[in-house]
Amino acid sequence: MLRYSLKRLISLIVSLAVASLVIFSVIEIAPGDPASFMLGVNAQPDTLAALRSDLGLDVPKPQRYLNWVSGMLTGDFGTSYTYRTPVSQMIADRLWVSLPLAVFALALSTLIAFPAGIYAAARRGKPGDLAVMGATQLGIAVPNFWFAMMLVLIFAINLRWFGAGGFAGWENGFWVGLHSLVLPAIALALPQAAILARVMRSALLDILGEDFMRTARAKGLSRRQALWRHGVRNALIPVLTIIGLQFSFLLAGSIIIEQVFYLPGLGRLVFQAISSRDLIVVESVVMLLVFAVITVNFFVDLAYAAVDPRLRNRT
Repeated sequence: MLRYSLKRLISLIVSLAVASLVIFSVIEIAPGDPASFMLGVNAQPDTLAALRSDLGLDVPKPQRYLNWVSGMLTGDFGTSYTYRTPVSQMIADRLWVSLPLAVFALALSTLIAFPAGIYAAARRGKPGDLAVMGATQLGIAVPNFWFAMMLVLIFAINLRWFGAGGFAGWENGFWVGLHSLVLPAIALALPQAAILARVMRSALLDILGEDFMRTARAKGLSRRQALWRHGVRNALIPVLTIIGLQFSFLLAGSIIIEQVFYLPGLGRLVFQAISSRDLIVVESVVMLLVFAVITVNFFVDLAYAAVDPRLRNRT
């Protein structure tokens, strides 16, 4: 297990190094100069040069890349071009919205998907199974931003149970802040729950056809007992992998939902930074999200190897 963990750790470090180089290169070659954007098209050349020097844009790109990477390793993400505040502080403020939202959405997704997938697998080919599969197909097909707008229309505008947007802030109380994230979390969770339920059903159906399940039935266990005692536990291996991937997606891919609900999260921060050509913010936030995705996948791989020793032996 130690050898496998070291190999995965080396792979993580290499992936992060490559990702940082790709992110910096792609963003830097994008058209538009931040200094020119801030001063406008009528800016004087000397004023433009002074601002570029103040922002550090006159430094050669390789040196800027090394400065950026070395700064991130010490927790210094640089200073925002637009707001002139530390990027690390901007990220920290918005991470307290995006991270709880991702965890909340993942919890809702899991609570919905597990019972639905198990129910469908236990009633394969019956009306209950067909109903669950139809609902999951609809959940996958419907765009989450459209679903988010429907939630706002029904529960915020018509019923007035929730606010139409914005974030109340954790300083006003945990439940007040959580209440602000209910609709966004549901909008994010349902499409992921549809995917997870289908994976859970498929994994369970594969397990139900294994020899050890037939042995359990032959020893006197009912279908329900065999399903819960042996089937669900063994079906969790691929499901846990999907859950890890979904958490990464929920953390990094909520930009549209944050725009719909006007949430001050990382996704909205990236959108605003792109609009204002605040390159240092875009690079740092995207790199942080990539780090989160790769790290989550790293721990999922370790958990997978801990459950299935055959994976360790193959690598």
